[in-house]
Amino acid sequence: MLARTALCISVAIAPLGAQQTDSVAAPFSKYDWTWLNGNSRQKEAVLDGKYFTGEFRADITYVADFNHPRDHTLVGTSESGRTGEVQVQQLGIGGDFHAGNARGRFMTQFGMYSTMTPRNDASPGRGQWKLDDAYRYLSEAYGGYHWNAMHGINLDAGIFMSYVGLFSYYNFDNWAYQPSYVSSNTPWFFNGIRAQFFPAENLKIEPWLVNGWQSYGMFNEQPGVGMQVLYRPTSRVSLHSNSYYGADWLAIPDRKRVHTDNSVQVKYLDTADASGLSKAAFSLTVDAGCESGGGVSCTGGTDPKQSFVGFMLYNRTWLNHDKLAVTLGGGAMNNPGRYLVLVPPINGATALSGTPYFTANAGDPFKAWDATATVDMMPDQFTTFRVELNHRASSVPYFAGSGGISPPGGNVGAAGSAVDGFTPDLRTHETRLNIALLIKL
Repeated sequence: MLARTALCISVAIAPLGAQQTDSVAAPFSKYDWTWLNGNSRQKEAVLDGKYFTGEFRADITYVADFNHPRDHTLVGTSESGRTGEVQVQQLGIGGDFHAGNARGRFMTQFGMYSTMTPRNDASPGRGQWKLDDAYRYLSEAYGGYHWNAMHGINLDAGIFMSYVGLFSYYNFDNWAYQPSYVSSNTPWFFNGIRAQFFPAENLKIEPWLVNGWQSYGMFNEQPGVGMQVLYRPTSRVSLHSNSYYGADWLAIPDRKRVHTDNSVQVKYLDTADASGLSKAAFSLTVDAGCESGGGVSCTGGTDPKQSFVGFMLYNRTWLNHDKLAVTLGGGAMNNPGRYLVLVPPINGATALSGTPYFTANAGDPFKAWDATATVDMMPDQFTTFRVELNHRASSVPYFAGSGGISPPGGNVGAAGSAVDGFTPDLRTHETRLNIALLIKL
């Protein structure tokens, strides 16, 4: 139903709206945070002017799936959509506007993201004007205002990136291409209002009032609320906690969702200008949540249990003056009710249509785990060549097998509908090789 990721506040390049009085430091500006998972490693902006800082991103990928699905379709990933083909997964053009205390940001999303992102939001099924089409080519689009109070206060309204799940929406910023389920099955974006308070140089408190859990519109009549607390006590430690509460089932207003997402990142080695091992760091993320009401409960019993618990752990080492990096990691999740499991696109199924071939009934079990090995070659701060081996497994058939998940001759009838004589080839495991060229200017 949903999808991933997180975008931490970027402080390698001064954060938008962070200008302060001469006596007060901009937030998180004291140290270099380019080592963080989910944060850009760039130290300077290429297109930087008085009123606009431009940005260009390109993510081109080739995926070799060892299951060899005949329709070249991946299941359960929010980072790649097809196999055995060169694809433009994401191409973004935009940047940050800044004039006086006014601020704004927009980023386009062309390529596979422009169709993969909207299909994971069921909220356009309520009301008119095709919200999924209206926002299809925008990943970020907001305006805001900055106050020089404390260490800064920002107020933004529009579409902004989610922090839940640690990994960035943009793969250039991440330690791995395919994040584990905790990130891949939680929000990429929020549509609403956020306020950022910086009471200290190393602390951010950010409440949200949003339409819902990765939704362009509201599922019912209740907005979602949430908050992030981000704390970086030293140059080697980053801690954050995100929380969310909302009513996110279309036409089931009594069903409420709660979620907590918590990460710690630690850089435990840093050797300046080392030709061998130069840096090493790890990240640990633990998530938990549940739904209650509308025929389900958090703990089970009379009503079926509807909950989520998961973790992911990654370790990254940098070598050769940070021009080479190796990341090992993975994680697991347990999601009875499957309310955060990405709907397999069988016969064109979406989060709104669902599919009879993979149910999401109250209490339906789903457990999964994965492991990843990633090698990054980074000749400069703008380019990453990435090769990654990924293995994923689930407790029920979920991933595309050699027979694929498309009816012979292509999709038939309404999105996600049953097709006479057709059965998708779903497997309990998947191994694939991801090869990507990632550019950020």
